[in-house]
Amino acid sequence: MKILLVDDSRLQRLVIQKDLTRAGYTVLAAADGEEGLRRAVEESPDLIVLDMMLPKISGPDVLRQLKANPATREIPVVILTGLSGVKEEKLAAEGAAAFCEKTDRLFQNNSAILVQTVKRALLAARGGSQFRHPSA
Repeated sequence: MKILLVDDSRLQRLVIQKDLTRAGYTVLAAADGEEGLRRAVEESPDLIVLDMMLPKISGPDVLRQLKANPATREIPVVILTGLSGVKEEKLAAEGAAAFCEKTDRLFQNNSAILVQTVKRALLAARGGSQFRHPSA
């Protein structure tokens, strides 16, 4: 399975990429929203992990453009955010498959929370399940 990771933090990209690779995924990376959109179309990943705070094109705008494009609309998107107050319902309505808060806890145990969320989002996409929070 191929995952596109879109995050402007080089350190967080490296940690997440290493942990997702260790979990058995092939990981592609993009450092901004513009590159993320381009790579999503070119690479057709099985899932996208998308940060909300991105240069060039913001995460919410990337999500909207992904879901508006027939070539990328079916790709599940896991949202990563450090912003408090982001509403899961709003993200789900905009097409997000799952949601993870960027906290120190996210990066513990080889990013276990994120890896679990990615697995659930991929399973839900294959089975047509509804949006689920990673703690569900």
